[in-house]
Amino acid sequence: MKQSKFALRLAPAMVSAALLAFSVTSIHAAPDGAPAAASILLAQATPPGGAAGSSATTPAKARNPDHKFAEEAARGGMAEVEAGKLAQKQASAAPVKAFAEHMVSDHTKANDQLKQLATKNGLTLPTGPDRSHAKKAEKLGKMQGAEFDREYMKMMVDDHKKTVSLFEKEAKSGKDPDLKNFAAALLPDLQKHLQMAQSTEQEVRKSSAAAGEKSRSATMK
Repeated sequence: MKQSKFALRLAPAMVSAALLAFSVTSIHAAPDGAPAAASILLAQATPPGGAAGSSATTPAKARNPDHKFAEEAARGGMAEVEAGKLAQKQASAAPVKAFAEHMVSDHTKANDQLKQLATKNGLTLPTGPDRSHAKKAEKLGKMQGAEFDREYMKMMVDDHKKTVSLFEKEAKSGKDPDLKNFAAALLPDLQKHLQMAQSTEQEVRKSSAAAGEKSRSATMK
């Protein structure tokens, strides 16, 4: 009776050993290109982190850098035009209004050129500014006069620093000939815009400081 119980316990182990031996024999015996049953079982048992699951963890293809440049340039250009139009209405200083008029004119032309290149190359450009530019525009829209002048010119300096850097990178490292040439051709104008923005901002600051000093002097009298 004891021997029968021992045999029952041993039977599963013997079956497993036999299956393992059969699997190894099948792998070595199978001809090239004809997967044995054991090979199929091993393939099905491959863990998710192994070769069978590698496709599921393959990272998505990165966006084309040239296309990313075109999208960012389009958003920035539209934001410049809209902010310039707002400045023409709400700015108080003549230099600020003159700068805004220049931005509307130049960036409208640049935006049109970029749209033509996008059509030629089958690219879809954004039709409006991103969330960051939209928030800035909303903030500006609530300002008037000297306060608007200061905030607008500060924004123009910051934005043109980013834009110059964006176009410098594309002009140097771009792979798309049309977009690379576009960036290189427009870069000198953008660098001038940055210089104009910086000088106009300084002028606005001086005027604001002088106005503040005059106001304090009048109060003391």
